[in-house]
Amino acid sequence: MNYIDIFTEALSAEKGRSKNTLISYTSDLTHAQDSIGNLLDATSDDIQNYLTNLNDKPSSIVRKASALRSFYKFLMLEKIITKNPTTNLELPKRGRALPKYLSPNEIELLISSAGDIKTSVRLRCMLELLYASGLRVSELCELPLSANLGDKLLIHGKGAKERLVPMHEAAQDALHKWLNVRGDVDSKYVFPTCSKTGHITRDGFFKILKKCAVLAGIEPSRVSPHVLRHSFASHLLAGGANLRVIQTMLGHEDISTTQIYTHVLPEKLRDTVENAHPLAHNEIKDI
Repeated sequence: MNYIDIFTEALSAEKGRSKNTLISYTSDLTHAQDSIGNLLDATSDDIQNYLTNLNDKPSSIVRKASALRSFYKFLMLEKIITKNPTTNLELPKRGRALPKYLSPNEIELLISSAGDIKTSVRLRCMLELLYASGLRVSELCELPLSANLGDKLLIHGKGAKERLVPMHEAAQDALHKWLNVRGDVDSKYVFPTCSKTGHITRDGFFKILKKCAVLAGIEPSRVSPHVLRHSFASHLLAGGANLRVIQTMLGHEDISTTQIYTHVLPEKLRDTVENAHPLAHNEIKDI
């Protein structure tokens, strides 16, 4: 019996994991099985030695370890094994790059420069929605008309999970203007095209966004849909938003994913001390 296939089928049915995720799990677990042997008989030492002797990058080793942990957790829940060999694994620490983001002024310049683009109303709408709601680029490009609830969007994110994301008035206004220009096009998408997908593609939006960056006087390499998503989260956190709220709006399953945005806190904490501490503005006097 192939328990790797049973495990990935369960992930697909119960967790709604994407095809690429399932392929990655299958590849990592198959590689481990080819190296160790029957995974059901593997000991903690077998798993530790396998991971220790990998010549992969730390991030790849962490990914393989995660796949093994999930696999053995599944086997334990299904009572196929009685002891989890991944309980006390020691892994190399994975450095995590800080998210790149634009300043609020740069965001304003970027959105303003959309007026110089041929498809300006559509582009301005897309930029406003990205920055106002922190959508993933795929969620934006594939946004259905049914997602528009007036002052908020109903987003179907990863793992078929739904979330409600509010829109501020500027974003609502930009969406309203675009829908008027769009007219009664026979398409379920907010941003329809004649392409095979029926909606604007990620690559198509990416190219327009780069042109917009040039017009705004921003280095194009610093601008991408994901940078706007990062900017949304970073600016919210710097403005005092709760990390759990940001997690919900971004559609992160795990709070640890959202915690990368705490890079903005040291500056905010310093400003808070300077503005609020009773002795922060006193002159130092000789005693």
